[in-house]
Amino acid sequence: MNVLTILIPVSTGLGLLGLGAFLWTLRAGQYEDPAGDQARALSDEHDDHPAP
Repeated sequence: MNVLTILIPVSTGLGLLGLGAFLWTLRAGQYEDPAGDQARALSDEHDDHPAP
């Protein structure tokens, strides 16, 4: 039971850190252009294969 006194605050801290990172990305506008991302994902303009 002594390990719970360490694991509960650590897991809570990591959860709050993840929530903070998610809120930071929301404020930074990382999710603003889902339609443009979809079009770029389906585009053949940027191919992963090297040119011969």
